[in-house]
Amino acid sequence: MSATVTSTSTESAAARAVAASLGKEESYLRAVVRRFFKHRLAGVGLFAFLAMILVAVFAPLLAPYDPNQIFDQFQAAPSSAHLLGTDPVGRDVLSRLIYGARVSITVSVGAVAVYVVIGVCVGLAAGYFGKVVDSVLMRVVDVFMSFPYFMVILILVAVIGPSLTNITLAIGFLGWPMISRLVRGSVLSIKNQDYVKAGVSLGYSTPKILFQHILPNALSPIIVNATFGIANAIILESGLSFLGLGVRPPAASWGNMLSDAQSITVMTSEPWLWLPPGIAIFVTVLAINFVGDGLRDALESRETKSHR
Repeated sequence: MSATVTSTSTESAAARAVAASLGKEESYLRAVVRRFFKHRLAGVGLFAFLAMILVAVFAPLLAPYDPNQIFDQFQAAPSSAHLLGTDPVGRDVLSRLIYGARVSITVSVGAVAVYVVIGVCVGLAAGYFGKVVDSVLMRVVDVFMSFPYFMVILILVAVIGPSLTNITLAIGFLGWPMISRLVRGSVLSIKNQDYVKAGVSLGYSTPKILFQHILPNALSPIIVNATFGIANAIILESGLSFLGLGVRPPAASWGNMLSDAQSITVMTSEPWLWLPPGIAIFVTVLAINFVGDGLRDALESRETKSHR
């Protein structure tokens, strides 16, 4: 009878411990959300970025015309038929602006996903195994970081050919060194924690220790870096398209819309050709940077908060 009571009390204590830990985790998530939305510009930026994603996803429903449809009005001023006017070829500017959002979001999110995967794997391996593995991987990182990033992408895209897939892969395969350094630094401090040592002593496999115990505790710098990376990728894609090395015409892109408007006449007398894509790039990048600032404040370490 006493053994049964002892067992029941032990189970109850374990259940209370689990509930308490879940409550702490939930309260931490609530605190992160509260700190994020306390940053008002971050909340506005998140709303703007989500709106841009919805525009990209539902572009066929939102665009009044096919982005490549040619009308008999060339460089026409905004009117009821064409709210943002038409370009030099006679295509509706608003429709191309909406479809351009799809290109920018696809390239930026895809490129960041590629380089986050590469950077996380390299950083985990370098930080956890250390010694020779760390030395070799960090020298590879140094080599990648020694080259001018944008120039290498220009050359690479010029060689393999401009396309949506090639731009995404080029930015992704060349953008991972910085995040690998961030992950490596986090792993170097986390791998000495007691719970990691306990996992090693219990015989957990290396992948399980890395991806189930270390990586979840190193997510904060990864999330923040990836957020800012999306903004940088949008600027890169727009720059490549502006130089003619981005998405192939007649596909719509904010960068090639600006490229079509690069003349003094257009700049001075036909602002509907360059203001919409310019404003779209500016607002989207600014909104994402605000989100990144908010995430950085919300996910800051306890050590930093304790000094405030």
